[in-house]
Amino acid sequence: MFHEILKTTTNQSYNIMRSYLNNLLALVVIFVMANPIAHAQDSPSFSAMDVFELQWVDNPQISPDGNHVVFSRRGFNKMTDRRTSSLWIINSDGSGHRKLTSRTGGEGSAIWSPSGDRIAFTSSEEGHGSEIFIYWLESGVTARITQLENSPGGLAWSPDGQHLAFTMKVEESNPVLVKSPKKPKGAEWAPAPRVTTRLNYEQDGSGYISPGYRHIFVAPADGGAVQQLTHGDFDHGSPVWSPEGDRIYFSANRNEDHEKVAGYRNSEVYSVELNNRTITALTDRFGPDSGPAISPDGETIAYLGYDDKIQTYQVRHIYLMNADGSNKRMVETGLDRSPSSLTWKANGRGLYFMYDDEGITKLAETDLRGNVNVLAENLGGTAIGRPYGGGSYSVSDNGDIAMNLTSPEHPAELAVKRNNRDTQLITSLNEALLGNRTLGRVEDYRYTSSVDGIDLQGWLIYPPNYDESRSYPLLVEIHGGPISNYGPRFTPELQLMASAGYVVFYPNMRGSTSYGEEFGNLLYHDYPGDDYHDVMDGVDGLIEQGITSEDSLFVTGGSAGGILTAWIIGKNNRFESAAVVKPVMNWISKTLVADNYYGYAEYRLPGQPWEEFETYWKYSPISLVGNIETPTLVMVGTADMRTPLSEAKQLYGALKIREIETALVEIPGSWHFIANRPSQLITKIEHILAWFEKTGK
Repeated sequence: MFHEILKTTTNQSYNIMRSYLNNLLALVVIFVMANPIAHAQDSPSFSAMDVFELQWVDNPQISPDGNHVVFSRRGFNKMTDRRTSSLWIINSDGSGHRKLTSRTGGEGSAIWSPSGDRIAFTSSEEGHGSEIFIYWLESGVTARITQLENSPGGLAWSPDGQHLAFTMKVEESNPVLVKSPKKPKGAEWAPAPRVTTRLNYEQDGSGYISPGYRHIFVAPADGGAVQQLTHGDFDHGSPVWSPEGDRIYFSANRNEDHEKVAGYRNSEVYSVELNNRTITALTDRFGPDSGPAISPDGETIAYLGYDDKIQTYQVRHIYLMNADGSNKRMVETGLDRSPSSLTWKANGRGLYFMYDDEGITKLAETDLRGNVNVLAENLGGTAIGRPYGGGSYSVSDNGDIAMNLTSPEHPAELAVKRNNRDTQLITSLNEALLGNRTLGRVEDYRYTSSVDGIDLQGWLIYPPNYDESRSYPLLVEIHGGPISNYGPRFTPELQLMASAGYVVFYPNMRGSTSYGEEFGNLLYHDYPGDDYHDVMDGVDGLIEQGITSEDSLFVTGGSAGGILTAWIIGKNNRFESAAVVKPVMNWISKTLVADNYYGYAEYRLPGQPWEEFETYWKYSPISLVGNIETPTLVMVGTADMRTPLSEAKQLYGALKIREIETALVEIPGSWHFIANRPSQLITKIEHILAWFEKTGK
């Protein structure tokens, strides 16, 4: 009897407990569904294959009436391992999101006609380069209107909507020094030598630059013969129509010394008349003048530039002049920041522009007296890889603004600011992916230089599910440039590092942009210099705070970041391991071999290498290689022309000779931008993390 009672009681308890657990489970499910933040904390961390699923908004173009936005929807193709671009259109309130055309080729460079009834864009043809297409909004019909020899760029509608101006390269022949004998029929001789006599004859990302110059053309918007407006041995910038449609403005370097070291930076603003092709220079100072924008009444030209003082970093300013080039004056904004992307207000009383401020890209407006008002922050999110700046915007006739916005949690999404109200995100291209991932938290980190007491800024990314009671290994990641900046922007590379269990510290040391001309110019004739101390001061502060410890330090960086990484491990042995990515090790060999070799003398280092040999050697990280004891991974793309393969091999060879633990990782076919293809981005980070795991104590 007792056992029967016990059995009955046990069954009843079991049923009660099962009912309780089922109810509890239902409550948990309801709680998680109603609390996406709680759900996200249980989601997996961002992982390598997630890179292929990322999407971002580029070049948002709002219609003249402000009702629609067309934009480039960028992403990755997992099967071809390439970046993709297609045009999508959406209503300004976020509804009606759809692909613009049924084309499958790469699309981009969309621009609305003045009346808003058509969209011009470029798209690649199979077996051919890009062509210009027109999309009619009412009918949804698309047609190609050109048959071009090379890819067009800088599309611009005429004010009456009847023509399109654009730029295109006009090919020329290589110089020939000798006439080779005629080969016998059927013979297989070696290719003829390639002869070049130009200063700028190759470019990273493109390779050898075929002879020729980029000129301005005009084509009928409904198709027809294309006419060339500019001539001469000069490259010409994007065209801007006058309101009357009788001339086009552009920037170019048409100076006689444009292919010499002393004059290659010296661009001017020009106009060309359509009826007689007469070209007139409107500016004439020593320095780069560019980005002309024409006021609605056609009377005033706004442009960007500065008087070249020959120093490492120089802030651009906004200038105004009459349409004939007279009455030049600077708009005194007082920002000490470099503006970009000028657009006139419809009433002609002010300008829109972008600028970077302490690692954040901002959209602002100014009246013609220089009174500035910030309209939006955190533009960008298109530098998929590391957290660099960028961003773009456009303005409708009634002042509505479309832009791409980013945050530490997502790449560029589309946002609209209507009727001067708050800016609203109207796309969520990455919600399905990133809404189900636990990302590392990004935090601003401020500290003070031990060298001169200046304020410094960096950011920390904590590992997902960070435990404040623990000390974590610190991974220092240093940006390139060095004339550039990092900021609180989504970064798959650094998120992958955080997901591996590191606190990631990425600083804007001296020499970075967005902190003013004096700060950016602190590396003038002193690079690498005290930027080394700026990084180490940040590391010391994090050790003092208990976030990391002295025996858990790792360091990496690419390009200028690779230079400083090599410099750091030559100055101290505090890091457990290092990854030096696409560095310059020897300024003498780099300066005379790289695609931009002619841009360093005087602006970065004094004189030419043969004039200042000791100085060039003093600032070369290879001069410190005898001090290095840190296990070091060396990485570079085999096609890199900016920091050539030979630079990385100098470090690797020296470390092997000295029997320091090292490995050389060569990314096949990769240019300087190693992370251009998604698989290369992934393998770059995986090799760095694997090396740190292998060599860290």
